[in-house]
Amino acid sequence: MSEASAAPVAPTTSHPFTAAVVALGKIGLPLAVQIAAAGHTVVGADIDQRAVDLINAGKAPFPGEAGLEEALTELVAAGRLRATTSTAEAVAQAEFVVAVPPLMVDENAEIDWTILDTVISDIGPHLQAGTRFSLETTVPVGTTRERIAPRLEELSGLELGVELNVAFSPERVFSGRIFADLATYPKLVGGVTLACERKVAQDYRSFLVADVRELGSAEAAELTKLVETTYRDVNIALANEFARYADRVGIDLGPVIDAANSQPFSHVHTPGVAVGGHCIPVYPRFYLQGDPQAQVVATARAGNETMPVHTVDLLARDLELGGKRVLVLGAAYRGGVRETAFSGVFPLVEELSRRGAFPQVVDPLYDQAALTALALPSWDGEPVDGAIIQADHDEYRALRPEQVPGAGTVVDGRGTLDATNLGNAGIRVRRIGGG
Repeated sequence: MSEASAAPVAPTTSHPFTAAVVALGKIGLPLAVQIAAAGHTVVGADIDQRAVDLINAGKAPFPGEAGLEEALTELVAAGRLRATTSTAEAVAQAEFVVAVPPLMVDENAEIDWTILDTVISDIGPHLQAGTRFSLETTVPVGTTRERIAPRLEELSGLELGVELNVAFSPERVFSGRIFADLATYPKLVGGVTLACERKVAQDYRSFLVADVRELGSAEAAELTKLVETTYRDVNIALANEFARYADRVGIDLGPVIDAANSQPFSHVHTPGVAVGGHCIPVYPRFYLQGDPQAQVVATARAGNETMPVHTVDLLARDLELGGKRVLVLGAAYRGGVRETAFSGVFPLVEELSRRGAFPQVVDPLYDQAALTALALPSWDGEPVDGAIIQADHDEYRALRPEQVPGAGTVVDGRGTLDATNLGNAGIRVRRIGGG
């Protein structure tokens, strides 16, 4: 565990405790490893028996997280980390409990509380006096105080703020580099009381080298997470608005953004075909639930949702879409990640179909069966008339003509394409904001 970028960097605690981490997914498991790396004993709980078995064998149940399996192997062998399918077993022996269950949303980002409520119901009865509890799942403002803390107090029979310490501490990490992010970004903690906040923050300081900031309330910590993600959505919406204008008037926006950002007070993001993933398109909706009069956030979210249509418009400048075969390159919401949450592939396929085209989808991370399971039409390998790059996979950065056989136009939806190969073959390349 020598490199900060690929392994947990943790202080050595002088006061080890037993911790429970509930939900051992892509956020929870690295966090459990981080806690154990500092010298604490960790019991992780997850309903997935396969994942539990792999963790107890010292193997990562999912790929792509730098340094995870090496650290996991070492810590499991040392007896400092193990997993179970019993939340009760994990929580009953823990002094510090962290929960990171998924908060599920539908296609309109409406919340389904079922999983989170179930996890809290499983945790509550087994909390011991003096336990510190932290929720890391991103939630609307007020959730920790109004929904989580009262339920834990009711189920445990412990007095909140006296025998039971509850706080919110949002995860702020990026899959694939979680240990580096944990060592770099300040950890934010907000309690339902200041005493709760102080105690939970002290626990985080025992296994993190990054700054741990106490924000004064659970609501402040919840809002901070929504602010940082909503900022990105609004910034991307601004870049997309500039891109739509640049495409109307014939200006290449790329050099414009580079020039604008050379001034230190400008931080314009990059335009693109869609804003996907579990976070950026979702958390602004959480914010809007608490602030339904917010105009900027609502307008930005709506603007970002127009980009798949704009992308198809760019292709339609060169191609009469009716009856044409259009290849969509990438089902994943971003490059290198096998995840389709709120991916731009779905509105692209819908819009192309609405205009009479025959969309087909290909992705190096998804075979035909996986695409079919997602209700996406998979590419049959036959020539196409045009193509759209939807995901910025490495495989598409220097796209070759044989990857889009027959295409006369390729629309670069991510601004990452080196168009040399296609240009040399006489294939026209359009880029969002390329004028």
